[in-house]
Amino acid sequence: MSTSDMFSEFLGNLAIGNAETISLRYGELTGALNKQFRDTDSKTANTLQVGSFGRKTGINGISDLDMLYIMPKSKWDSYNKAGGQLALLQDTKDAILARYPLTKVRVDRLVVTVTYTNFHVEVQPVFEQDDKSYKYPDTKNGGSWKVTKPWAEMDAVAELDAAKNSNLRRLCKMARAWKNKHGVAMGGLLIDTLAYNFLNSTAEYDTKSFLYYDYMSRDFFKYLSDLPEQSEYAAPGSRQRVRVKKKFQRKAKKAHELCLAAIEADGKSNVNDKWKKVYGRPFPASKVTEKRASDENIFVSWRNTEEFIEDKFAVDVREILSVDCEIKQNGFRKHLLREILKNKIPLKSNKNLEFKITEISAAEPYEIYWKVLNRGAEAQKRDCIRGQIVKDAGYMRRSEQTTFQGDHVVECYCVKDGVVIAKNRIHVPITPDESDYE
Repeated sequence: MSTSDMFSEFLGNLAIGNAETISLRYGELTGALNKQFRDTDSKTANTLQVGSFGRKTGINGISDLDMLYIMPKSKWDSYNKAGGQLALLQDTKDAILARYPLTKVRVDRLVVTVTYTNFHVEVQPVFEQDDKSYKYPDTKNGGSWKVTKPWAEMDAVAELDAAKNSNLRRLCKMARAWKNKHGVAMGGLLIDTLAYNFLNSTAEYDTKSFLYYDYMSRDFFKYLSDLPEQSEYAAPGSRQRVRVKKKFQRKAKKAHELCLAAIEADGKSNVNDKWKKVYGRPFPASKVTEKRASDENIFVSWRNTEEFIEDKFAVDVREILSVDCEIKQNGFRKHLLREILKNKIPLKSNKNLEFKITEISAAEPYEIYWKVLNRGAEAQKRDCIRGQIVKDAGYMRRSEQTTFQGDHVVECYCVKDGVVIAKNRIHVPITPDESDYE
């Protein structure tokens, strides 16, 4: 496949697969609120789809959807008083439940969250201002009114996308695939802001398209890795503050290195595999790989038992999850695995490993899943690839033992409401030991 064909197919694979269902839910919520506050049945009036879906930068698996419901101006005095912010959110919740009593609905600090299978909608009741901004309720510290400017953000993204030959929205989508693959805790507006700033800083891709997306990927991740660490950025158009949940520079540097390796492999049979290391499963496999996978006449002595989280849940990483591993022998703790890897100390076989979650930012309830994958010739020889995804037993831990040499991978997933919202992986490179040959 040519570079142009690879990235064109990649972007096609990222298209939102449940857009009709999402639009249907938006319409249902709008109809319920119009019935309550305006006594009409319209499913399209007085509403605005915002966030990644509204900016047209979301990808398949999008789960965190945002909606503004524009309140009648005549209702302002009813809610512009002490306790009015909470009352507005509660009335919004009650209106939705009155129409859809079996739906899971709750009031959060700023929004009403409506949870469906594989995604949720955050409904924010607002009052429109003359400048196309909106006042929205904040219930913190007794309540106040804040201002949001989604039109400024959506217009800025649309304008730069047009000026950059449709490359901005595509880059935003590619960046989302990267963050889902590598478990980078970044919100959609932060991704769009960084992609916007990158393309706004260069004219290199003003007239380029898919044929140059390998170079654009390389340069974008180099741009991210070189950014100074800071706690927030200014969103396009609105200039409102966008918070950085966790530093992303180290993972961007790794992505840049992977891009260099993929570009070096251009024209070779493994180029698709190289780009998959950057962007994950949505990136197309090579035609050679697909043919081999479908050729039943090719005999192998091992079973490919690996499972993929994307086949079980939608993936929309936005929270932090960190995993480390205690290495023990005879019940005595020796080292943490990440310390060993950092100091390039060889890890021998016949050690007890205790993988555990060291950090998680997601709010309960959620479910934890683990995946232990063995790779390499020794794993194939022993017919011990593993790779099944199993639910945590409730201890937030996973016990294993180093039994043979090779590259082993442990992944951990945090699943909430049917969506993977955080993930982390750790490599376990086991080096040869005399006991391996006994």
